[in-house]
Amino acid sequence: MKRLFSFIIPVYNRPEEVDELLGSMKSLDFEDDFEIVIVEDGSQHTAKEVVESYRNVLRITYFQKENTGPGDSRNFGMQKAKGNYFLILDSDCLLPKQYLKEVTIELNNQFVHCFGGPDAAHNSFSSLQKAINYTMTSFFTTGGIRGKGKAVTKFEPRSFNMGLSKEAFEKTGGFGRIHPGEDPDLAIRIWKVGYETRLFEKAFVFHKRRISFSKFYQQVRKFGLVRPILNKWHPETAKLVFWFPFLFCVSLIVALLASLFGYYFGLIPFGFYFLILILDSAVKNRSLLVGLMSFPAVIIQFFGYGLGFIRTSMQVSVLGKDPENAYPELFFKKE
Repeated sequence: MKRLFSFIIPVYNRPEEVDELLGSMKSLDFEDDFEIVIVEDGSQHTAKEVVESYRNVLRITYFQKENTGPGDSRNFGMQKAKGNYFLILDSDCLLPKQYLKEVTIELNNQFVHCFGGPDAAHNSFSSLQKAINYTMTSFFTTGGIRGKGKAVTKFEPRSFNMGLSKEAFEKTGGFGRIHPGEDPDLAIRIWKVGYETRLFEKAFVFHKRRISFSKFYQQVRKFGLVRPILNKWHPETAKLVFWFPFLFCVSLIVALLASLFGYYFGLIPFGFYFLILILDSAVKNRSLLVGLMSFPAVIIQFFGYGLGFIRTSMQVSVLGKDPENAYPELFFKKE
């Protein structure tokens, strides 16, 4: 059967992002046909006019629906799509021109029903965006345990850059109602029905991450909140490594308190760690400013995730509360 790619893009009040994403897709270096399915998830500021401006150069299908969250909107888009392999993107991404070629090479070499690709920072991104991107992807932060080639856990694709076969979608039912966390939940269910997931290292996207430090904190806090819920649903995937951000925070606080009484040795390993992190970020981003901004970014990341993780662990794992009743803000209602 010939492979036909369908890009699935949910969007909520982001017409400018859709314009930038479609602009990058117009430049894709790919000879075969592909389609783009954009699902407007209850937006007040729609991308309808933007989509119309690209209809003469791109094959686009556009839908508007009630707000039910990104996971349900992706499912809606996949149900409407004509392709047999879905490429799921966030609207705040840009595609390098070789993206589809890299995906095709990987699938032809070793087919997999679900894959994920990395994200990178474009040269045009702000220093803050680059610092947060580094913090989210670096080996020296939680990016080192997100699941790569020889990671401590199986690779869990993220829905900002994810591929899914129509067969796997139909067998699993697609994304659930939890958000965030709908993508690792789907990856785990994909494993349970007998399929594998794989990282396509060269099929990266430029991920803008439309966030300030305060929004970044809220984002990583939610990531921390949902992980114990996923552990409860899928206990076979629970790992001690998921406790690392919380233990890091506790250790840093203890070291800071000890320093008030003249015991500074506990801060030495943290000092080396932060120095390495700043230098690594500065070199990779070719900017000392980005390196320095990576320091508060990683503090925010660890504390946001760690505090969220311990809170839900106590509520769900220790006290046995129902996740949806305890954290209704993490679950979207279906239409």
